[in-house]
Amino acid sequence: MIDLVFNSPEEEVDFEPINKHQLTLFFKRDDLIHPFISGNKWRKLKYNLLKAKAAKKTHLVTFGGAFSNHILATAAAGAKFNFKTTALIRGEEADNQILGLCRIFGMHLIFVSREAYKNKERLYQQYFKNESQTFFIDEGGYGEDAEKGCREIISELENSYDYLFCAAGTGATAAGIINGANTTNVNTEINIVPALKGGDFLKPEIDKLLITPHPYNLHTEYHFGGYAKTKPALIDFIKDFSQKTGILLDPVYTGKVLFAINDLANQNYFKPQSKILMIHTGGLFGILGMLEKFR
Repeated sequence: MIDLVFNSPEEEVDFEPINKHQLTLFFKRDDLIHPFISGNKWRKLKYNLLKAKAAKKTHLVTFGGAFSNHILATAAAGAKFNFKTTALIRGEEADNQILGLCRIFGMHLIFVSREAYKNKERLYQQYFKNESQTFFIDEGGYGEDAEKGCREIISELENSYDYLFCAAGTGATAAGIINGANTTNVNTEINIVPALKGGDFLKPEIDKLLITPHPYNLHTEYHFGGYAKTKPALIDFIKDFSQKTGILLDPVYTGKVLFAINDLANQNYFKPQSKILMIHTGGLFGILGMLEKFR
């Protein structure tokens, strides 16, 4: 049975740099869903796994970089729900903490050149065209099934909020949140913070997964140099927040989102007395590849 029954809690977070602006900050703690299949990684995998089971597939094949939280989540989900797993990893052969955990969960890793990685469908056919039991899951879990799972973030909410913030990598989580707000008539301003430089490219990726058009804001200026890139200001901010709250953020996604909220608060973007909800999308193991920056 494919099931992780866990409606993640909405937790009020006491963080003076934001609270001082007469704002109340909440996190939806999707990072607590599962130690390895956490946050939006579980939500994006859920309906893919259900579809694979229904089709009697036994082998999950997916894609990602050497520090991909999605790869680790897929490896753990495969072990938990009795799937064989393979990941095609972008770039030269590597051995790091994330990939080590993937191997412990039984995942087979195939390293491919960055040029070959650009055509995932061709790679899938190259390695698995004669295997009828494989089930393709795109990089980061992107797709309609991922979006469907992320809608449940909204349907689970027990409280109302004036503003909602979430990170974006592929756009599936953002699309699910927007669709969830649209279909349930949740009246909140939706704000998306891309983790990648030039984040405007995410708009068509989000829009093609929307059921109907719905307003949202893209804040593209908080990438800190690009995907998995950081600057001292971001590292210092994450350290300050984690030391004051006991909640860990990562510098790839969630740290950038909260930095954006704090910066916007300093610019008086929010109406006083507003309630802000940040979706904590988990994926904290990605920090393992960047620990030296926190020294």
